[in-house]
Amino acid sequence: DTFLFTSESVNEGHPDKLCDQISDAVLDACLAQDPESKVACETCTKTNLVMVFGEITTKANVDYEKIVRDTCRNIGFVSDDVGLDADNCKVLVYIEQQSPDIAQGVHGHL
Repeated sequence: DTFLFTSESVNEGHPDKLCDQISDAVLDACLAQDPESKVACETCTKTNLVMVFGEITTKANVDYEKIVRDTCRNIGFVSDDVGLDADNCKVLVYIEQQSPDIAQGVHGHL
């Protein structure tokens, strides 16, 4: 039997890395205000569009769009020439409270 192991490696500036940094920034912002935050946040991007979605339960007051734009800007996504302009791109936020079923299963409470 033969086993073939494959993996993907992406370079700096790749959309996957941008998305990971945005999701991490959302988590950091929630935990900074509410250490008990429960965060399941995903991010995806395409030319001049960033979407942040998932389930977050927190007492924190987080400006998700600002986090997206600041993170993109800090990385250097500041013009259409690089595929995304932090100040003019479309940002979609679809964040909901964690469902009671997940809270019960994962945390043992509603």
